[in-house]
Amino acid sequence: MRKIIVTTFVTLDGVMQAPGAPEEDPTHGFKWGGWSAKHWDKVMEETMAASMSRPFDLLLGRRTYEIFAAYWAFVKNNPVAEKFNSIHKFVVSGKPVELSWGPATLITGDALAGLRQVKKTEGPDLLVNGSSRLVQTLLESGFADTLHVWTFPVTIGKGKRLFAEGTRPADWNLVDTKVSTTGVIMASYQPKGDISVGTMVTEEPSELELKRRKELSKEE
Repeated sequence: MRKIIVTTFVTLDGVMQAPGAPEEDPTHGFKWGGWSAKHWDKVMEETMAASMSRPFDLLLGRRTYEIFAAYWAFVKNNPVAEKFNSIHKFVVSGKPVELSWGPATLITGDALAGLRQVKKTEGPDLLVNGSSRLVQTLLESGFADTLHVWTFPVTIGKGKRLFAEGTRPADWNLVDTKVSTTGVIMASYQPKGDISVGTMVTEEPSELELKRRKELSKEE
């Protein structure tokens, strides 16, 4: 069974919108596109190259597919472009899409059923880049097998976020971590299971604490 591997760039406050360039995704008045560009160094380049060294296909949302198609198809003499242009692209979309950048397959209608079917097929792992809405679906459904989160030392305050409402409560195992010379934390996680909770309180609650809890319950 194929694995779905998500790589996402986020700011300290969780925004993942338009990390690469100002024109990438200005929807909803987003003005800070390109916030990741000035932070790249050799450590990040080597880490990204390692993640792409094994065979893979791409799994993309419609908007990211259109961004990639308008860029990578026209890049010459670049090993990343050569790989992206030759491998298969699976595109998740709620509406018809002209798949001019092939080879490509459209997943539409019941997205979860389509993703489940693709995971069962023979082939390399599926790498997800960008695709904020698709990532939400993967997190909510538990379909993400590995999550590479690259956290940049930037705050923006608004924009499309990685962990939005609907994210599935879960524990994750940290399986790898690196830090760039520019302060980017590259952490890799794999699902651990249902979220586990506990308490750090060792004493019996005081009357003041019981009163506090009672007041909180009224606010609910």
